[in-house]
Amino acid sequence: MPMLKQPSVKYRPFGQIDLPDRQWPSRLIEHAPRWLSTDLRDGNQSIIDPMDAVKKRRFFDLLVEVGVKEIEVGFPSAGATEFDFISGLVKSDAIPKDVIVQVLTQSREDLIRTSFASLEGARAAIVHLYNAVSPAWRDIVFRMSKAEVKAIAVAGAKVMRDEAAKYPDTDWHFQYSPETFSTAELDFSIEVCAAVMEVLAPTPDRPIILNLPATVEAATPNVYADQIEYFCRHLPERESAVISLHTHNDRGTGVAAAELGLMAGADRVEGCLFGNGERTGNCCLVTMALNLYTQGIDPQLDFSDIDRVIETVTYCNDLPVHQRHPYGGELVYTAFSGSHQDAIKKGFEAREAQNDEQWRVPYLPIDPADLGRSYEAVIRVNSQSGKGGFAWVLEKDQGLKLPKKMQADFSRHVQTMADDLGRELNAADIWDAFRRAYHVKISPKHFQLVRYEESRATDGTRIFAGTIAVDGAEQSVSGRGNGLISSVMGTLRSAFGVELDVVDYTEHALGAGTDARAAAYLECRAADGRTIWGCGIDEDIATASVRAVLSAANTAVAKSGS
Repeated sequence: MPMLKQPSVKYRPFGQIDLPDRQWPSRLIEHAPRWLSTDLRDGNQSIIDPMDAVKKRRFFDLLVEVGVKEIEVGFPSAGATEFDFISGLVKSDAIPKDVIVQVLTQSREDLIRTSFASLEGARAAIVHLYNAVSPAWRDIVFRMSKAEVKAIAVAGAKVMRDEAAKYPDTDWHFQYSPETFSTAELDFSIEVCAAVMEVLAPTPDRPIILNLPATVEAATPNVYADQIEYFCRHLPERESAVISLHTHNDRGTGVAAAELGLMAGADRVEGCLFGNGERTGNCCLVTMALNLYTQGIDPQLDFSDIDRVIETVTYCNDLPVHQRHPYGGELVYTAFSGSHQDAIKKGFEAREAQNDEQWRVPYLPIDPADLGRSYEAVIRVNSQSGKGGFAWVLEKDQGLKLPKKMQADFSRHVQTMADDLGRELNAADIWDAFRRAYHVKISPKHFQLVRYEESRATDGTRIFAGTIAVDGAEQSVSGRGNGLISSVMGTLRSAFGVELDVVDYTEHALGAGTDARAAAYLECRAADGRTIWGCGIDEDIATASVRAVLSAANTAVAKSGS
């Protein structure tokens, strides 16, 4: 069946919220919310093969390690596996004192009783009650009136209150979700929540958690923010409630909706690491936390070793983290485009000269090193890359800082290799292309330095005397000039007829300390006007400059013979 030419006959636009004096657009998020991970419940129920107890425990330990303080550990009435895992956490004293676990239950007496039983002996726990309240569920799924749906919530709250009284040694906290909140009438959601609050009698010191799910994301994030602000304004005894958000990603804006929901007055966010969850997933806690981090706000979650987090999440969910997933994907800090690479390279160069720690590198909203990533993969080279890309790779891999004009010369060689191979070029490919292009550390080659000595003549000129292998045959040669480089040039001219004039010369150390090597770069002009580049690398800077001259000579000979 094709897409409709007039989708309005089948779909209706989501209605706007009557909130002309909305305040959330002018507010800022200034601190981290309370976080709840629902990876072990909402996330677990959405994967093909739900986690066994071993995987759930590994995931639980990870959540504790990264700093999540509220963890929804399961749906105890779903079966023995869930019940035993939750009960096992309690009995084995695996729950840290600063972490509180949460369990989910439908508003049915037997299921609520089972949920409390699974937490017997817990120091503290949250029991999360829910029932759907929107028109589609009332009319189609349950075929109930508003009054009947509200009665289900109230009855469940009474059972929660009574069951909690049976376990006085546990510090109980209550949570209620008007499921499908985002597609329900706001005033009815408020009415149901107020009725639940009347039963459970929360106070500002012991508030209830009211979780407002975008069970199916059906509108733009600003609409959800309006819903949250309206709810917060009109809820009786707002000070006795913690407003929690549970967004889904059906429209691809689960994180944005949660962020705007915080601006609208919410206190808490539920979600999963890397956005696992039903259908298109839940709000990604990693993305949202690191969004805060890049705004200078401590998210109270630690992803300093994000790759290890990914490894555990991938293993437990048996689902990959997409290569483009914000902050965690394999390629999110990688630039292939030439202009992007050049900007990033200049950003890092500028950073070295900064007097402060402010992060201002183009195209990178966060320092990959903060998440345990290296800079090696920030710039990668393919057929779309420019000179900034391979220059970065050579600098990071070999320590070479090519002059800009030499970068332009070498780019032709890189482009040819990329086109020929038809794939991304790695550091080894680029280094190999450089060595071949400039006859660096390869053999055989036409001119090969064997040994040399430098001396000063009585007239002040420099004398180069040494042995150069020409196509493998050693020859003793000599020449003189104003300096070492010009004396080598004179030697090549007189002994081999190679005419080169020096245009520019640069050098730098490779590394630091007594074992540091040196690199020398030489721009020359041939007799026919061509620009020839040479590069020399050696432990001794003088020898590196000699090798750079011979590198240029080898290039000149190779070009003249081609």
